[in-house]
Amino acid sequence: MLKLTRCGNALFALAVLSATAIVCRAGDSPNRSAATIPGSLPPPSALRDHVVNGKLRLTLEDAILLTLLNNPEVRLARTPVDQAHYRIMAAYAPFDPLLTANTLNQRSLSQATNELQGVGGGATAQTTQTLDQLTQLGAVNYTQTFETGTVFSTSFSGGKGDTNSGFYFINPFFNAGWNLQVSQPLLKNRGFFPNMAPIRIARRSASASQDNFEAQVNTSIQQAINQYWSVVLARESLRVADASLKQAQATYDHDKRSLDLGALPPLDIYRSQSEVAQRRVASIQAEYQLKQQEDALRQVVGADLDSYVEALDLDLVEDPAPVEPLFSIDVSTAQGLAEQHRPEFAALREQLAADDISIRLARNNLLPDLELQGVYNPQGVGGTQYDNSVTPPLVTPGGFGDALSQLFHFSYPTYSLSLTFNFPLRNRSARAALGEARVAKTGDLYQMRRQEQAVRLDVLNAVHSLEEAKLSISAAKIARDLTEKTVESEQRKYELGTGTIFLVLEAQTELAQTEVSLVQAEVNYQIALAAVDHATGTLLERHRVQLEQSGFKQP
Repeated sequence: MLKLTRCGNALFALAVLSATAIVCRAGDSPNRSAATIPGSLPPPSALRDHVVNGKLRLTLEDAILLTLLNNPEVRLARTPVDQAHYRIMAAYAPFDPLLTANTLNQRSLSQATNELQGVGGGATAQTTQTLDQLTQLGAVNYTQTFETGTVFSTSFSGGKGDTNSGFYFINPFFNAGWNLQVSQPLLKNRGFFPNMAPIRIARRSASASQDNFEAQVNTSIQQAINQYWSVVLARESLRVADASLKQAQATYDHDKRSLDLGALPPLDIYRSQSEVAQRRVASIQAEYQLKQQEDALRQVVGADLDSYVEALDLDLVEDPAPVEPLFSIDVSTAQGLAEQHRPEFAALREQLAADDISIRLARNNLLPDLELQGVYNPQGVGGTQYDNSVTPPLVTPGGFGDALSQLFHFSYPTYSLSLTFNFPLRNRSARAALGEARVAKTGDLYQMRRQEQAVRLDVLNAVHSLEEAKLSISAAKIARDLTEKTVESEQRKYELGTGTIFLVLEAQTELAQTEVSLVQAEVNYQIALAAVDHATGTLLERHRVQLEQSGFKQP
């Protein structure tokens, strides 16, 4: 009696093994090929492409490109964007289907204690007083939550039982069951909005992260531009200092020859000799100032990450002199561009939209919970049947196929329809969540106001700096031209014997100062132009930089 029919064994084993195999396959994630965590970071890129004649030759656009490729600040700013898109994936988790399976194989031997256990007589004709029971079960279940809040669940189960008790008229017996269950919220969490709200919030956050990344790129490009022109200014300052030193040296050589010829009093030589020493100090200081600025630029573009490139001299090819006509913009126009293009505003608008979703979701959580649930559960039983009403007992063979036949013919169904109502009388948690959501939006509105004030101040400062730089360039050119004429005049007078060495050296010093002032004004114009582009949010457009828009599709 404990032996299964061959057909029953095969069908039952197939059901259990199929359930186990389905679970194993379900465990294989469709996104299992996740990005491998690198053991080390890649080396800086594109640096050696700009090595020309043993120097790192860079235009302004080259410096911007290398900054975007190699600057760690840019890479770090990108991290929240990637994290935000993984949060979108996590927001889809409630809608992930769940497949579970379980099996049970159990044999129980126990001492019979009374005749009602059916051991020792009846159809089994056993003389032993040991009750022997075998139980084998297998089940697989699939559950899915949909965007409307509907929860669908279906399961299939099968089992076998075998015993030596004589009171069973089906032995061994098989059972099969199918359960179909659907539940739908009717008030709280009903419909698409409350169930999709976390995804919509995550998407808004991802968009805000993208806008914040653009803002950081704007800042990084502006820093690269400022540092590039700082190196140019230091280079030109060194050139002017060296030229001034040569002038002082030439004047000293002239005075030395005059002293040797007896045409110059001995005490007058100290003036030109002292000026040479002072200008040599200025030249040394300008040289090391240039080194410091170059090291800072190497760090910005990532050249310090490559030992070969780091040792090379820099060759910056941009001329600080601006191209005529000079750029002009009024405050109102710049303010309009800033309101339209600044990514900080876009990020805050996304945050405010997310706040609105959170408030609406918090209101949903204040509703009572009314849920409708329907269940349909057909069953089937099969196995070897014993008819003990006749002698000898009539045996009718059967197996798992009989149970499946009853199941799929819906011979013995169970079905139900239920309605569940839950109403928290105070619901302080939901009310507190709504209050926090409203406070969060108020805070973000103040963040927007503060950002508007900060951007307006940025625009005003940038426009004023641009106007100042343009006026300074014009004035510095006039001052430089007049000082050149003064140097020529004083030098001519000194050669004719009507001037003094003091006035010649003083004119040379003033010329060096005016040349540095002109270069400073030109560099300030270039920096102010970048500041205007940054303040108006057009810096990326001016330098033809396009950021990759990280789209995200439902996983």
